[in-house]
Amino acid sequence: MYAVIETGGKQYRVHEGMVFEHELLQGADVGQAVQFDKVLLIAEDEDYKIGTPYVEGAIVKGEIQEQGRGEKIIVYKYKSKKGYRRKKGHRQSYMATRIIAIES
Repeated sequence: MYAVIETGGKQYRVHEGMVFEHELLQGADVGQAVQFDKVLLIAEDEDYKIGTPYVEGAIVKGEIQEQGRGEKIIVYKYKSKKGYRRKKGHRQSYMATRIIAIES
């Protein structure tokens, strides 16, 4: 059994016991239980429930395992012979959540 959920403007295919990384959830801390109610699809063997756009009454429950920041990405802009150089770094924040249950 798996589900496709939407969080942080992205879609993720998740199943029970899986740990996945996603965008930060405001007001949530490590060890706290979370619910994802934007469920786009639930698949159980050969039976599919597809939402329009979301499946009514479907909830994916999880627990936040970790919160951190990803690898640093360097953004370097350069124009030859003009003396224009800009260097910036960026680290994206993330949360890792373990899926506990998929309820439909």
